Amino acid sequence: MIEVLAKLGRGPVFLAGEVLECVITFTNPLSASSTSASSEMLAWASAQIHCQFHTSENRVALPPSDGSKHDVQAENETVFVPNRGERGQCILSTPPKILFCDLRLDPGESKSYSYCETLPVDGPPSFRGQSVKYVYKLTIGCQRVNSPIKLLRVPFRVLVLHGLKDYQFPQDEAVAPSNPFLEEEDGLKKDSRLADLATELLMVATSRRSLHLYNISNTRGKVGTFCIFKTVYKIGEDVIGTFNFSEGDIPCLQVIAVSGNTGERQGFRESCLHTAQSSFSLPIPLGSTPGFTTNVVSLKWRLHFEFCDFWGSAGTCLVRGSQSEAVTWTGVEQMEVDTFSWDLPIKVLPTNPILASYVSQFSSTNSITI
Repeated sequence: MIEVLAKLGRGPVFLAGEVLECVITFTNPLSASSTSASSEMLAWASAQIHCQFHTSENRVALPPSDGSKHDVQAENETVFVPNRGERGQCILSTPPKILFCDLRLDPGESKSYSYCETLPVDGPPSFRGQSVKYVYKLTIGCQRVNSPIKLLRVPFRVLVLHGLKDYQFPQDEAVAPSNPFLEEEDGLKKDSRLADLATELLMVATSRRSLHLYNISNTRGKVGTFCIFKTVYKIGEDVIGTFNFSEGDIPCLQVIAVSGNTGERQGFRESCLHTAQSSFSLPIPLGSTPGFTTNVVSLKWRLHFEFCDFWGSAGTCLVRGSQSEAVTWTGVEQMEVDTFSWDLPIKVLPTNPILASYVSQFSSTNSITI
């Protein structure tokens, strides 16, 4: 028996173009003092990253097929196919890398191997919609002699930030600041610079502020105004807006604001009768999917508003009891109401993958026993 443990060093969320690093440890768990202790042998182990595409064909019109066959592997075959037994199509994969051949582990012995691979920049982001899914996994395949291949899969999330793949790092970095007390591999240096560049691009794109003022009106007149200071956000931010009903001709009874796309939404509801001004704050969760477009799906974000106004005046009713009772004011029991909606497109970008890792549904480690 051999235990195989795979651990992503930095967390389960990455930017396309970053280097994914995983440490895979093979252990013979038997104690050397055990009477049944003996050496264990593995013929080989290999690792590969792939993106699996799932779709509901009765709900999504797929583009013409390129004629590729589904990747299927019988249990007794010795060919390493990372997506064996999975649903859907493998639309992206990296070259497989051999971790070792002919590994012998004595009782209690462990050996670790480091797998590093740059995530392709031309792939889709991770997405789990109702009809379409893009799922990334790192698969480690291991095999004993004359035994079927065993697969260990580590799911992870990929965020895509447009513009990173067009950036060319300077060839001469002799003048760049460096720490002489730290030794870093070239790949890790580039990976760090890529994350810094992504953070800078996101900050520039989402920090621009300007006043956006919109009139809220329907066929009967003006209800009020809506104010927002930016329309570009990154996941993890809050969408903040304000309403001004003091200049409206038609009283507004209730307002509903929703931020999201077709599958992920956050809502706000407030009664605003006799309210001059109101505001809202809608979070964009770190687990949400930023907007993106592929040849199959286009995911866009918007602010959706619903306003409820009513015909007549926004008065109250004076109710008198007996002569000994005080006069009380009550609300109107029945009103003729009218509702209308409005959509405001917004742009939602990724964020620092380290922040997104804190709330990821994926674990950084996974293991199997073979």
